[in-house]
Amino acid sequence: MSIATTNPATGRTVRTYEPFSPEQTDAAIDRSHLAYRNLRDTTVAQRAAWLDRAADLLDVERDEAARMATAEMGKTYAAARAEVTKCASACRFYARKAPEFLADEPADAASVGATRAFVRYQPIGPVLAVMPWNFPFWQVLRFAAPALMAGNTGLLKHASNVPQTALYLADLFRRAGFPEGAFGALLVGSDAVESILSDPRVRAATLTGSERAGRAIAQIAGRELKKTVLELGGSDPFVVMPSADLDRAAEVATVARCQNNGQSCIAAKRFIVHTDVFDAFAERFAARMSALRVGDPMEDSTEVGPLASEGGRAEIIDQVRDAVDLGATILCGGQRPERDGWYYPPTVVTDLTPEMRMWTEEVFGPVAGLYRVSSYDEAIEVANGTAFGLGANAWTRDQREQEWFAIDLEAGNVFVNGMTTSFPELPFGGVKNSGYGRELSALGMREFCNTKTVWVGGADDATWSVGTHAE
Repeated sequence: MSIATTNPATGRTVRTYEPFSPEQTDAAIDRSHLAYRNLRDTTVAQRAAWLDRAADLLDVERDEAARMATAEMGKTYAAARAEVTKCASACRFYARKAPEFLADEPADAASVGATRAFVRYQPIGPVLAVMPWNFPFWQVLRFAAPALMAGNTGLLKHASNVPQTALYLADLFRRAGFPEGAFGALLVGSDAVESILSDPRVRAATLTGSERAGRAIAQIAGRELKKTVLELGGSDPFVVMPSADLDRAAEVATVARCQNNGQSCIAAKRFIVHTDVFDAFAERFAARMSALRVGDPMEDSTEVGPLASEGGRAEIIDQVRDAVDLGATILCGGQRPERDGWYYPPTVVTDLTPEMRMWTEEVFGPVAGLYRVSSYDEAIEVANGTAFGLGANAWTRDQREQEWFAIDLEAGNVFVNGMTTSFPELPFGGVKNSGYGRELSALGMREFCNTKTVWVGGADDATWSVGTHAE
């Protein structure tokens, strides 16, 4: 696979990069290993100062960084600016909360026959991050910020179509003050991942990507006995019940489906609507979807830009064609525009049946599937009738149903009367084929920590210090 920036709005390659040689990759791993030995001995306060500096740089360079993301993967400039701002906020969140998240946790010493007992969180070493192109800054920062704050180092194998973003992020942390090699970008193809993860200097891996990629990483890590966190695909349900505010639900549904040009793992993809309000919702939803402005992602008025790759658009075209050939109905969109770039219009498809690909597959673009159900139980059956379990949305003003959805939806994230999103304050991840482990919150920071039990017996030495790196 070539490593290159190809503008999705034009289909033209802007810049290509030579992949790292095995020797360059080995040197990068060595720098990360040496940086870890340095970083783990710094204080939380020092690491927080560096992470705050990274946030300041992101704020100052927001427009430049956003233009880079738009040029590499086609998201609207407005969305790219918002993404960079969110990254800066996450850096500040972890700089502020790390002393709490990494503090020693006292245990009941007497009950375990000790004079002192506690849990300590310590870094484990270099972590390989295999990241996707769809949120080229946020996907990386939500791993990097907590990992670096914990004292780990990072090796970024970014998607091959966002090399400029990868290099920018590595340089960002260097300029912020982190030790040389603390966060490095590896310009390599997917064929190099196995040897990198098998290297004894690399202690763990995190991946956001496809189910196939997740299985490959898990297989290698399992053989090498290394920790992994996997955030894989999603085919998120968006359930609308009779008591829902239909105008608000249709408005949010449009954003939930078409955010990031429809290329988000947690975008709502399957719209499961109770028959009592199906026609009313479908009319509102299709009207809003067809009204979205598709165009140049750098223009302020554009709401949906191009897909990130020609292959991605071809896959969507095939999925929609398969549904139509098997009897589905298109309410809006569905036709590839005749223009340069990899554009596809916001599309709503209904009359879906189980033999269609759209019934079970993730559609990674601005295409929504509408499903009619006659009861709460049927809504749950359809919502959970997928191999994925990343996010889920439910719209109802009935408090009993709200409680039921929170219990019954098989997903790592359930949002009631709102759109699935991610916050530094809340854990994020999936179940079933959407992966395992959690990012963000204290849980995300501790995923790549040694949760160490410390038991002290005998005479209690009052001068013995329990904490150093959390000061």
